[in-house]
Amino acid sequence: MRRAILLIAYGPSSMQGRAALGAFDARARALFPGLPVRWAYSSLLMRRRLAEARQKSDSVSKALQRLRLEKFSSVAVQPLQTICGAEYTQVRLAAEEADDEGFRVRLGMPLLHSDEDVRLAARAVVRHLPPERLPHEDVILMGHGARHAAASRYQALDTAVQELDARIHVGVMNGENDLDALLPRLKSPRVWLLPLLSVIGRHAQEDMAGDDALSWRGRIEAAGHACTPVLRGLAEYEAFAELWLRHLEQAAAALDAP
Repeated sequence: MRRAILLIAYGPSSMQGRAALGAFDARARALFPGLPVRWAYSSLLMRRRLAEARQKSDSVSKALQRLRLEKFSSVAVQPLQTICGAEYTQVRLAAEEADDEGFRVRLGMPLLHSDEDVRLAARAVVRHLPPERLPHEDVILMGHGARHAAASRYQALDTAVQELDARIHVGVMNGENDLDALLPRLKSPRVWLLPLLSVIGRHAQEDMAGDDALSWRGRIEAAGHACTPVLRGLAEYEAFAELWLRHLEQAAAALDAP
């Protein structure tokens, strides 16, 4: 069987984001030496921008079709997504449509799929806190959120990480546990603000850390706290990358299942 790895991202919207995806690519190649590693992007906007820049801009369906035409017989697909929300569902549907007897496709799970994933992600949060952060200082992680049942995983992560460190809080831009819910929990003069996003892009640069009064940083400062944003995506941290790669290994192993 000719095998390949297909990695899925929303799309790189910054130099830092592209570098983070490149580093994750290297990790995947090291884990599966000799296997081709390809990329696809779930965002139509990102694909259009990449195409305008004359860079590879495959959708999930197009990337799988290309692999089939290149005579690959099985593909392990791993999205760099956080929850089983709408974006992940679109990837799953594309993988299911491509899968057939002559072309086996197996899909890895997102970062926070199982209770064990949530537990490991909470440990990863604590492991990768900024070294300058003092024990009494509050830390907020900003996730994208969703109007989807799977968004409950953000709340599960908030609960799990609070069991390890009561001054760490997980919030989302869209849905329950937004910044309004977190502000009353903040006690320290300085608050650290980190993205719960795979790579750094507009959400982290503007919605989280922007100078606008409506950004999370602006609203935290308006509530009387100094705010220190850390612009580093989850894919840049070893422990989070390992969680996605763990799911990729499971997808690759499933290619051998009857």
